[in-house]
Amino acid sequence: MADLFDCSDPSQLLSGVRAARQAVGRGELVVLPTDTVYGVGADAFSPEAVERLLAAKGRDRQSPPPVLIPNTDTLAALAREVTEPLTALANAFWPGALTIITHANPALDWDLGDTGGTVALRIPANDLTVELLRETGPLAVSSANLTGEPAATHAAEAQAMLGDSVAVYLEEGVADGLSSTIVDATGLNADGTGAVRVLRVGGISPEEISDVLELADVQVVIAKKAKRVPAELASESATESANDVSEGAPAVIDEADTVGHSTES
Repeated sequence: MADLFDCSDPSQLLSGVRAARQAVGRGELVVLPTDTVYGVGADAFSPEAVERLLAAKGRDRQSPPPVLIPNTDTLAALAREVTEPLTALANAFWPGALTIITHANPALDWDLGDTGGTVALRIPANDLTVELLRETGPLAVSSANLTGEPAATHAAEAQAMLGDSVAVYLEEGVADGLSSTIVDATGLNADGTGAVRVLRVGGISPEEISDVLELADVQVVIAKKAKRVPAELASESATESANDVSEGAPAVIDEADTVGHSTES
């Protein structure tokens, strides 16, 4: 039987975070709030847990989830190389609504699905979830819904769809931010030149990215502007389209962000 904790109630907050941390440690799934929509998360370093996450949503390995992290130190551990331009991008927009796809550290012992050697990373602007990430480490996170259904803006909505496939639900009220902007930074060079492809326009504009990466060629590959949820969250069909153009970048991103790497988060 899944447990739901109202984390806006101080008497339930600590017990909820503790239960979520323990569930992640057992390889189970948790639903958590982000600054976009609610996400369903699993230990990113447990292939069984990631497989459980994909199965709960009705997805396959061709739609690997993005990874939420607590700080930029974790970026250095998960990315193959952290260049000055990549660091500048992260420092400018994290925590916040930017998902960065970069080359994954080849030494990592994990299996997120068919990522093509990349990983989609984001630090969410949500204190509760960042605190949980500090305790659990990186979480593979996808939007908390069944594939084809609207993204959940409350934990209770997620529970109605995902049921007992999730062990712990953390409720923190409405999550109704803009979905994250997704950038493929695999073509960004160490000197700041190269191509940066915007796969989805969300909370961060391409112009803001260009202001940070002055030497890069910032290209909008999918001219789709994310809407504020729940009105018109970027659809899973849009996610699939983004995957088609990502050419080896991870399946872009689920809007829990984030999130990805399918384009929901």
